[in-house]
Amino acid sequence: MEQQQQLQRSTSGSPSPRSPSSQPYLSVSVTDPVKLGNGVQGYISYRVITKTNLPEYQGHEKIVIRRYSDFDWLRDRLFHNYKGVFIPPLPEKSAVEKFRFSAEFIEMRRQGLDIFVNRIASHQELQHSEDLRTFLQADEETMERLRSQETGIFKKKPADLMQIFKDAQSKVSDIVLGKEKPVEESNLENEKLKHYIFELENHLAEAQKHAYRLVKRHRELGQSLSDFSKAVKLLGACEGDALGKAFSELGTKSEALSVKLQKEAHQLLMNFEEPLKDYVRAVQSIKATIAERANVFRHQCELAETMKLKEINLDKLMLTRSYKMGEAEHEYNELKAENEEATRRFETIVRLMNEEIARFQEQKTLDMGIAFHEFAKGQVRLANSIADAWRSLLPKLEACSTQ
Repeated sequence: MEQQQQLQRSTSGSPSPRSPSSQPYLSVSVTDPVKLGNGVQGYISYRVITKTNLPEYQGHEKIVIRRYSDFDWLRDRLFHNYKGVFIPPLPEKSAVEKFRFSAEFIEMRRQGLDIFVNRIASHQELQHSEDLRTFLQADEETMERLRSQETGIFKKKPADLMQIFKDAQSKVSDIVLGKEKPVEESNLENEKLKHYIFELENHLAEAQKHAYRLVKRHRELGQSLSDFSKAVKLLGACEGDALGKAFSELGTKSEALSVKLQKEAHQLLMNFEEPLKDYVRAVQSIKATIAERANVFRHQCELAETMKLKEINLDKLMLTRSYKMGEAEHEYNELKAENEEATRRFETIVRLMNEEIARFQEQKTLDMGIAFHEFAKGQVRLANSIADAWRSLLPKLEACSTQ
């Protein structure tokens, strides 16, 4: 995952010693996790360091303190404002107290948050977001105020809630009476995309599950070797001369291999399992965008259907020269403008999704190549260490067995 993190930073336009100072760049680092508070009120804060020469930012370097809920706020804002764009996923939360503040989990989350914000900073659309600038520059009080602003269904006004419930009741009634049929987009490319994404999610989740088992196996074997080391050292202490010395050395080698296995398990977690898990979350983010596209398409269809009814009604009023014709014509024109806007919005989402899936495929190929390469390197490194350790013991053990 460290290689993935460095790759994300490099794509964000961070300046190199040989790059001209006038070249635009935006580089972000998430560092120094610190635990604050205790129990359920406890949380981790991070230093977010931004370096840039973009004119819309306040100076070339800014350091702010952020917590996980601030990153969550940023992601929600981007999802709301950038329909059709695949918003990068956040690293997962841990609901289990003993894991939530473990050193390994904190570091894993820090790296995940660093990758998350640099993916945004390097994205051609998202890097211009006003919400990103706020996140990278606002003081803690401002961020707390923004997070606590009234949003969501349970913070709406009573009148708004009543309307939501009435709409829901009407929808249920229509479905029960058979008046409403689901409107689906009949687009071959979209169907292929949905099929691919659902298949990819299943395969990635399966690969991540087995990667987790590999990490667990390495850790268990490391623990077993550590326990074996202690036992065989005690056995060696009971024996004399050559045999006791051979057992003692066997215990020492076992302990060294235990340490290597635990270290390799950690590397396997960070550089293999976590990137796979990250892409499972990325696919879920894509699914959310696909669902949003479907919602916008349905809304567009509903508007088009309502327009047809309004048009029929307007024609009737024109034939009868009704006094209501002026009002009806005004309503029709308003609906027509809304429908045109909905069509433009849907077309924009389709265009952005086509661009996004191409970018996703390219980045996925690169990231998965790095992850599997790191996995293979780690296994070779571990296998060589184990073989070398046991091989070095063979002459002494053979000497004891031939006496």
